[in-house]
Amino acid sequence: MIHDHGHRHHHHGGGWHRVRHVLTPHSHDAGDRVDASLAASRTGMRVLWWSFAVLAVTAAIQGAVVAWSGSVALLGDTVHNLGDALTAVPLGIAFVLGRRAASRRFTWGLGRAEDLAGLAILLVIAASAAFAAAEAVDRLIDPRDMRHAGAVGVAALIGFAGNEAVARWRIAAGRRIGSAALVADGLHARADGFTSLAVLLAAGGAALGWRWADPVAGLGIAAGIAAVLAVAVKEVFGRMLDAVDPALVDRAHAALRATPRVTGVERVRLRWLGHSLHAEAEIAVPGTLRVDEAHRIAHDAEHALIHALPRLVAATIHTHPENSAEGGRHSPVSGSGPF
Repeated sequence: MIHDHGHRHHHHGGGWHRVRHVLTPHSHDAGDRVDASLAASRTGMRVLWWSFAVLAVTAAIQGAVVAWSGSVALLGDTVHNLGDALTAVPLGIAFVLGRRAASRRFTWGLGRAEDLAGLAILLVIAASAAFAAAEAVDRLIDPRDMRHAGAVGVAALIGFAGNEAVARWRIAAGRRIGSAALVADGLHARADGFTSLAVLLAAGGAALGWRWADPVAGLGIAAGIAAVLAVAVKEVFGRMLDAVDPALVDRAHAALRATPRVTGVERVRLRWLGHSLHAEAEIAVPGTLRVDEAHRIAHDAEHALIHALPRLVAATIHTHPENSAEGGRHSPVSGSGPF
């Protein structure tokens, strides 16, 4: 059951509350869940298009300088930026797929497509690190002079500015809509920004006649990208394995315990599907309640969760009598779930 956060509700007990709850307009249907998901997807798509445009322009400028200067370090940075721009493709596909409603075959929808996009981004980051390392080793083996070091330095600054802007957009939007893949893509852009700064150092070294500066900077670039890859792997694989922030679990427990007539919280489970959070909980209620009363408590508990957890779009609440030997295993009464 979905709650529209545009309305504020206070879930106190009593007959008048129930009458008012029935008469007050609510948004607890699948349509509002889809609207929330679409809004998040639109945000992601907008960030992707803007970042793609910025990185494409950045790569074009750097490519022109590469052709003029013959800088291998800048060539590597340009390829990194172009690859970062192209990661918008799998993410864009994932956001489009995530808009599709659940079906009898895909009963949870296609939100997991973002996890697959995250894997594609990890591959791009790994390829970038490998490319940077290979270019650096090649330059160490076969040293070459860099022409027009000043122009290379300017292009490096442009690359850093473009990548850092894109990184900030993607990371902020990814965290706002709960997209691990978009956060990973932002980390990739940040790695490419530091790559550009390394090219700037290489250009400075070349201006001083240090032929070794370019390959050494390239090795530093590869190491930096590998470090970012490790962070992105943790983010993406954590999401694929249903990892959540423990603070969210604590907030869910607190919200359920604060629900009137809930006497115990047996278990809370949270999982991300794309950038939407889903919850399942087992709660204890007084054993003397009728089935319809237990259902109302489950309904109120669900409301409490939706208020407490950002990005939560669905919750299933199982109730059982307090002090029951069976606990929540049979879950005699449940609140509304995803459908």
